[in-house]
Amino acid sequence: MRVTEGQVTVEVPEQADAGKGENVFFNPVQELNRDLTIAALRAYREREPRAERYLDATAASGVRGVRAAADGWEATLCDVDPEAVDLCERNLERNDLAAEVRHQDANVAMHRDPWDVVDIDPFGTPIPFVDAAFQGTRNLVCVTATDTAPLCGAHFESGVRSYSAIPRNTEYHAEMGMRILLGALVRTAARYDLAAVPILSHATKHYVRTYLDLDQGATVADEMIDQVGHVYHCQHCLWRDHSAGLHADAPASCPSCGEHLQTAGPLWLGPTCEPAFADEVADHLTADMGTADEAEDLLATLADELVTPTHYDQHRLCKRWGRGAESMDEFLAKLRDAGHEASRTHYGGTTFKTEADVEQIRDAIVGEDGDS
Repeated sequence: MRVTEGQVTVEVPEQADAGKGENVFFNPVQELNRDLTIAALRAYREREPRAERYLDATAASGVRGVRAAADGWEATLCDVDPEAVDLCERNLERNDLAAEVRHQDANVAMHRDPWDVVDIDPFGTPIPFVDAAFQGTRNLVCVTATDTAPLCGAHFESGVRSYSAIPRNTEYHAEMGMRILLGALVRTAARYDLAAVPILSHATKHYVRTYLDLDQGATVADEMIDQVGHVYHCQHCLWRDHSAGLHADAPASCPSCGEHLQTAGPLWLGPTCEPAFADEVADHLTADMGTADEAEDLLATLADELVTPTHYDQHRLCKRWGRGAESMDEFLAKLRDAGHEASRTHYGGTTFKTEADVEQIRDAIVGEDGDS
């Protein structure tokens, strides 16, 4: 079938189950991902005008690389599947675009040539490609992970194997997955004296996407490692805390209720998004993007999110407190009136971030009618 995205029309295999099958992989659900990619590339090119060479390292149908070529990048599309290579060539020809197509392993391509921007969007974990990506890229590494169950701890052993970390399945599972991924990427880059700085990240529709701006030097790489650490979580009362460092230093028990604490990490504790860059990306959304309105709303939420490494769900808290939920505007207003910073998150309609702990949240929301 043919699909139109942005400025291009491409041929993709018909796959009833969102790209899962034996044919060349294409996921229609990730149109938002691809629209944001083009806007992010435009915004990044303004920051780094010398960035020209773009590698779609795991191209499949080539839709991402074709769109980058149509937007003026010196694009190379790479895949190990000969059917994917043929499809990439046809899609470039269909759109009258000139770009290189390689029948080559992505790791070979990244090791063999220098790139300004590398885009890794494989089926499943990106980890087999990230060492080569950091060694072969000058400026920006873009990464998608679709193995959200291992990342968030739902498939625990697989998450440990892939990411050399302990993921935990909590009510903030999407953020857990994103920070486990970022922790692994930051640690990988640091091995090559690179600081991989997340300038835009989101967990959306069963995938995680991040854009990492690269800076060279042992000192800046060390500064990134200093923002890797662990989260400590109580499944009983929902208390949580975090500490920096590759060595976990959890309390002996939950300081709020005395129950056992779960430890997750090492994971990324720092900012997952640079608000100014999110605003710049929003400026580069265009009407030909099918998800432009959704992308604009997402970017606005990302720009306003607090940096705290976990979030809460109002419904989960209110159920535990034995009271009904209220509108998010009213809920957040109560937190702010009590002197706490609070923001919505992009992880869900009832999720929020705050620097307050769970007891302070309860005091702010329930107040004197705590037994109601």
